[in-house]
Amino acid sequence: MLRLLRDRLRPYRRQLALVFILVLAQAVANLYLPTLNADIINNGVVKGDTTYIIIVGGIMLGVTLVFAIASIVAVYWGSKTAMAFGRDVRGALFRKVESFSLSELNRFGTPSLTTRTTNDVQQVQMVVLMALNVIIAAPITVIGGIILALRLNVPLSGVILAAVPVMGVFIGLVVRKALPLFRGMQVKIDRINQVTRETLSGVRVIRAFDRTKYEERRFDLASVDLTDTTLKVTRLFALMLPMLTAILNFSTLAIMWFGSLQVANHGMPIGDLTAFFTYVMQILLSVLMATIMFVMVPRAAASADRIQQVLDTEPTINDPEFPAENVPVRGLVEFEDVEFRYPGAEEPVLSGVTFAALPGETTAIVGSTGSGKSTLINLIPRFYDVTGGKVRLDGIDVREMGRQELWHRIGLVPQKSFLFSGTVASNLRYGNPDAADEELWHLLEIAQGGEFVAEMPEQLEAPVTQGGANVSGGQRQRLAIARALAKRPQVFIFDDSFSALDFKTDGLLRSALKRETAGATVIIVAQRVGTIMHADRIIVLENGTIAGMGTHEELLKTSETYREIVSSQLDGDQAP
Repeated sequence: MLRLLRDRLRPYRRQLALVFILVLAQAVANLYLPTLNADIINNGVVKGDTTYIIIVGGIMLGVTLVFAIASIVAVYWGSKTAMAFGRDVRGALFRKVESFSLSELNRFGTPSLTTRTTNDVQQVQMVVLMALNVIIAAPITVIGGIILALRLNVPLSGVILAAVPVMGVFIGLVVRKALPLFRGMQVKIDRINQVTRETLSGVRVIRAFDRTKYEERRFDLASVDLTDTTLKVTRLFALMLPMLTAILNFSTLAIMWFGSLQVANHGMPIGDLTAFFTYVMQILLSVLMATIMFVMVPRAAASADRIQQVLDTEPTINDPEFPAENVPVRGLVEFEDVEFRYPGAEEPVLSGVTFAALPGETTAIVGSTGSGKSTLINLIPRFYDVTGGKVRLDGIDVREMGRQELWHRIGLVPQKSFLFSGTVASNLRYGNPDAADEELWHLLEIAQGGEFVAEMPEQLEAPVTQGGANVSGGQRQRLAIARALAKRPQVFIFDDSFSALDFKTDGLLRSALKRETAGATVIIVAQRVGTIMHADRIIVLENGTIAGMGTHEELLKTSETYREIVSSQLDGDQAP
């Protein structure tokens, strides 16, 4: 936690110095007031000197004004600094997560990353806020109070020397037991987020299979698990406050008892006893306030560790130190003896894959489920890096290119078409922010989406919910295709992007795409043979290796795997 605070609060050194000065002024003023009050009692009230009371009372009002102003400004700047700290940590986490490859994203998981960016940051931010408003003032008040109390009466100060260590030991024991529980709480919050996310995303499947009660039980288990841990922590801290209050009250009682004896024996003026009592109360209340804040520290420490784990994780895929420059823009994609295996896997998903996708041609990839089709095309934009061999774009290994330059040349339509919340136009302009409305309509016509968009009341400004949940699967695919076309890249990758389209729409879309993407490299991954049978080159994958390569007619003669795929989908007169 200290490392996170040190690194992220460094830019705010001036603000922290200002807060410290203001808190110091606040503490000094607060400590000076009992002395003035003692002077009024000893020299004004006892001697009946009204003029002295008015003068010192005026000074007390001035000190109180300084105390109020310092308190207000300190709270303002402390809050502003804490909020800026939270903003910076959230931004750093978001930028770090954006740089992660799919391996790191899969390792942490979406629910955990969401919790770390929101709840965990909030926990640390609240501790920073409380620290700037309480923790800085507490030691100043305690140290100053002890010094002034000793100056007034050394024997009576023994009460402080007895009470403060007892409070410190008790607080240390509670915090030590609470820290592992708080770590567990954050993990269980991750689990709540995961179950909630799955339930909301899969609500149709849950209802279709009549598993509502099962999901309710699954959520209840996660919720009860979190509740039990929270109750353990709450019970632990429920013991702390009464114990500390008891110590405070016993200390007060001891001071009143022994102090009154000294006053009765004329060993201590009544004003000094009042001031001493005020100092002790300030000391113990400062410790008590710091203790209440320390209730938050264990949870914040656990959250800070989780945040630091993300910030310390180095992405496995990075830009090269000296990226290739002046790379020719053609769109040639080459695979050379490519091997890939997922982290920790014993067997490679792909092995010995060698082929080229040429500009102006359509290269199709087909194969059974699990044959490695999507994994293969994920290697082109470096969502994963090959573990053997090379993937080249325009003659340059993609690992030697800057990722921004690489992604600029590729237009990808993923297997699961994803749309962002906004409008139809904002989603299409994700591929080209400067595209005019006329161009967007043209792209929609190519993607066979112009008709259904025109039927929407707002047309291009029609709202799109998160993930495109308010449009059908086929409409999502067509909007995603139009978005990729708007980018005008050199390489188009369609990862099973026509699966939700009927045969007629599929045929019309492919015909329009062929005209629109003339000169570009087109790579299509598909399960449906009708989608790829007219491709210039078809790659047949089987168990991660190339089982055949050629045109539709050539593969019917040379590839048994391809013939099986065709015969399972086409009518008898079209099958071999």
